[in-house]
Amino acid sequence: MKDSFNREIDYVRLSVTDRCDLRCTYCMPATGMCFLKKSEMLSFDEILFLLTNLADLGIKKVKITGGEPLTRPDTVALIKAIKTIKGIEKVTLTTNGIQLARYASALKEAKLDGINISIDTLDPDEFHEITRVGELKRVLAGLKKAIEVDLPNIKVNTVARGELTDEEICEIASLAKSDAIHVRFIELMPIGLGKGCPGKTQEEIMSILQTTYGELHPFDQQLGNGPASYFSLTGFKGKIGFISALGHCFCAECDRIRVTADGCLKTCLHMDDGCELKEALQTKNKELLFAQVLSAIQKKPEKHHFLESQGDSRLMSQIGG
Repeated sequence: MKDSFNREIDYVRLSVTDRCDLRCTYCMPATGMCFLKKSEMLSFDEILFLLTNLADLGIKKVKITGGEPLTRPDTVALIKAIKTIKGIEKVTLTTNGIQLARYASALKEAKLDGINISIDTLDPDEFHEITRVGELKRVLAGLKKAIEVDLPNIKVNTVARGELTDEEICEIASLAKSDAIHVRFIELMPIGLGKGCPGKTQEEIMSILQTTYGELHPFDQQLGNGPASYFSLTGFKGKIGFISALGHCFCAECDRIRVTADGCLKTCLHMDDGCELKEALQTKNKELLFAQVLSAIQKKPEKHHFLESQGDSRLMSQIGG
């Protein structure tokens, strides 16, 4: 399945809920969020129908996102079922880690292929300030449990906020020193409440890390489905990665589409174009679904326009990040 720029589209990021058990300052307001009703969200069967047919069109990789996907009670069962779909080669999950200690063993049994855990700081007080309600110790317990049960391809994602100090950056990176987990710094994107928030560039963080840990050596192998660029540090078991949509635009290699929790197909994180798939999924209308997906992919934009236009007005949690 190729778009009009000859890019092979084989990866879908599927949001299974817009709800989250945190309220990160750059993602959600403290109060006043209006969440989808259960009847508005894609059901278990609708998701399987969607992914079975997307697999027929060439989708091979699925990332389960939210909101926070582990707030949805049937997420582990969904992952287990998706793993049985012919043509789907990898199923991965992104989580804030709050409930990970509880679910890590079940995710291992479901044969999850990889997990991204968001940790923006290792300072408990700052973590609570950023997330408004979160306890860092629960996330670290989740990370520890994920390592204990040997979940594959564990990655820690840190938003490169402007407030991060040199010491914090080095401390977070050190998670990749003693364990074979990968730490990625994600450029703060101007979406929703992230607009106007100060961020650090990839070059700034690399300079800080190299001052403390020595030269970062480019690592050319693939470590998952995403667009991160990776580097090795001497003495580190894991890699250091960067996802820099603005500073190092990777749209030319974009292989993904997104589906929101209520069934909206998006072909670009930034743009608000796409199409509503809910009717095709509710009626199990395969022909309509194929026509909508193929038509939308032909309209997939060449690149984002974060710096030139408004883009999608929804919050990141409503898009699926």
